[in-house]
Amino acid sequence: MSPFAQALTEWRTLADRAAALTPAVDAAGAALRDVLRSGGKILTCGNGGSAADALHLAEELTGKYDRPRRALAALCLNADGTALTCIANDFGYEQVFARQIEALGRPGDALVTFTTSGRSPNILAALAAARARGLVTVTLTGKDGGPAAPASDHALVMPSHDTARIQELHTVVLHAWLAALEAETWP
Repeated sequence: MSPFAQALTEWRTLADRAAALTPAVDAAGAALRDVLRSGGKILTCGNGGSAADALHLAEELTGKYDRPRRALAALCLNADGTALTCIANDFGYEQVFARQIEALGRPGDALVTFTTSGRSPNILAALAAARARGLVTVTLTGKDGGPAAPASDHALVMPSHDTARIQELHTVVLHAWLAALEAETWP
């Protein structure tokens, strides 16, 4: 079987298992909508491929996903290389997101983290900083959810142990949120 055919076979099984997440995905999406409706912003972060997912969500919110609408307030915390290297140099890599949340996060904002394992120390520090500042916390993860899942208001644990499949499901979730947000009427 070719790698592509194998991936499609895995996806058929995974899609059936992931359908059970629908209520949790919808609840997290509604929480993000409420943050934006009340004038808050969405902060995002991740490492590696998850950093790309975090950037993808933030840029689609400030730009557009499928149709024109007003810009929605979002900022990706892993997008600024100068902030990351400054904070990592002065405070350690574990603080690269938490320090930015301390500077930018306000009660009524949300933090969306992407982490396939739920164990990245800088993601855990970010969740703790967000909670301390009164942000709504949403984590997209996989495997067993790691310590990030119980540290989040909304933990979406993808039903896979395969990093590629977890990240693919994260993309499906963020696209579903974007489609729902663009179906809203924004002043």
